[in-house]
Amino acid sequence: MAQQEVQQELTVDRFTLGLVGPEQEWAGTVADGGTIETHTPPACWGPMITPEFRGGHEVTRPIRVENAEVGDAIALTINSIDVTSIATSTGSMRERDGAFGDDPFVDHKCPNCGTKWPESLVEGTGEEAIKCAECGANASSFGFEYGYTVAFDDERTVGLTVDEAGADELANRADEAMALPENSRQHPILLYRPSEMPGTLGHLRPFIGNVGTTPPIEIPDSHNAGDFGQFLIGADHDWGLPDEDALARRTDGHMDINAVREGAVLICPVKIDGGGVYVGDMHANQGDGELSLHTTDVSGRAEFDVTVIKGLDIDGPLLLPNEEDLPYIGKPYSAQERERGRQLAAEYDVDDVAEVGPLQVVGSGATINDATDNAFERAGTLLDMTEGEVRARCTFTGGVEIGRLPGVVQLTMLAPMERLEERGIADLVREQYDL
Repeated sequence: MAQQEVQQELTVDRFTLGLVGPEQEWAGTVADGGTIETHTPPACWGPMITPEFRGGHEVTRPIRVENAEVGDAIALTINSIDVTSIATSTGSMRERDGAFGDDPFVDHKCPNCGTKWPESLVEGTGEEAIKCAECGANASSFGFEYGYTVAFDDERTVGLTVDEAGADELANRADEAMALPENSRQHPILLYRPSEMPGTLGHLRPFIGNVGTTPPIEIPDSHNAGDFGQFLIGADHDWGLPDEDALARRTDGHMDINAVREGAVLICPVKIDGGGVYVGDMHANQGDGELSLHTTDVSGRAEFDVTVIKGLDIDGPLLLPNEEDLPYIGKPYSAQERERGRQLAAEYDVDDVAEVGPLQVVGSGATINDATDNAFERAGTLLDMTEGEVRARCTFTGGVEIGRLPGVVQLTMLAPMERLEERGIADLVREQYDL
C-alpha cells in the first residue's frame, strides 16, 4: 500500500469484495483530527446472496490515518448516521446445499458447474433469481428460513413489514429502493421478496455493525470477530486459520453492537501502520443479541471525526456510548449523588470519593461466556486490574450486555479516572459525558 496525500476531509466511495487486511487497496489518507465521510451499501444479506463475494459484508476500502502506528489507537467520533434505503428484506437464513465449501459466507461455488466465486446475474425476482453467469444455475448460497420485507417512513423513524404485494413491488425496483451506491457490487436482498409477519411496526434507530481497523492478516470482513472467526479455524479455503492464537490477531470490527450509533465514540486498536479504518454493515435497527443473526441491512451515509491516541496499545475496541445507552448503574453520577457520596465518606471516615467515568470494553469469543472472559482480560490489561477487581467493579457499577449471539459483549464499568488518565483517554471520557 503506497503512501497518499493527507486530506482533512476524506470521502470514501469504494468497497472491498468481502475482505479486510493489509493487502487491500487504500481508500486514501485522512489527517489526525480530520473527518471521514462514507456512503456504504448494505452488508449481510446482499453480499451473502452475491457469489462473487469472499465475505459476508461489503465494507469500505481501508483508510490510512495520519500518525497512526502499531500500538496506537484511533478514536472514531460518530457525528451522523443517515439511512438512504427506503426498504430492506431480512430474516433468519437457510443455507443452500452444494453452493459453498467449508463456509457459506466465504468459499462460494456454483452448485451446478462448480465455478468458484462465480460471476452472477439477475433474472426476475425471488430466491431463484441469482444465476451463475457460466451455466445459468441458481448460484446463491442462502435463502430465507423465515423472512420479511420492511418499508421505512420518510424520516426513518419506523418501519412496517409489508405483505406479498408490497414485497413484490419493492423487488421490482430493488436497486433504487435500497439506494445502492454507484460502486457497490452486491445484488439487493429485496429481490428475494419475503413477506412473512406483515403489518408489524418497528422502531428504527440506525447504527453501524462493522466498523474498526484493519487486522494484520487478511480475513473475511464478516469474520473479524471472535465468534464468526471460529469458522476460519481449520477451514480449507484461502483464509483458514490454524488455531485460536491466529484468530487473536483480529480487531473485532464486526461487533453488531446497537450502541455504535450517532453520538458514540469508538476507540479502535491499531495493528497495522496507518490503522486502516473501514466502515460498513449499517443497520436500521436491531435488538440486543441480533437473535436472527441478521437484521435490517441498509445503505447509509455516516460521518466520523478521527483522532489518534498514541501508545494506548489495546487488543480490541473500547466504546463510549451515548449516556442513555449505558446501564443505569453505569451512568455518570449527578451532582446530588456525588454530594450524598461525600456525606457518606465523612460519616464513615473514607478519605475521598473516587472520580470515575463510564467505559465499555468489547469482548468476543466462541460463546457469550468466552466473549465475557475476553472482555475481563482486556479490561484488566487496560486498567491494570485483577480479574477479581474487574468483576467487582462491573457488578457494582456496570454490567455486561450482549451485542451479538453467539459471542460479542460490552462490559461496562465506572472506571477510576486516574487509571484513564494514565492510559490517555480521560479527556475523551470527560468530554463524552460532560464530567
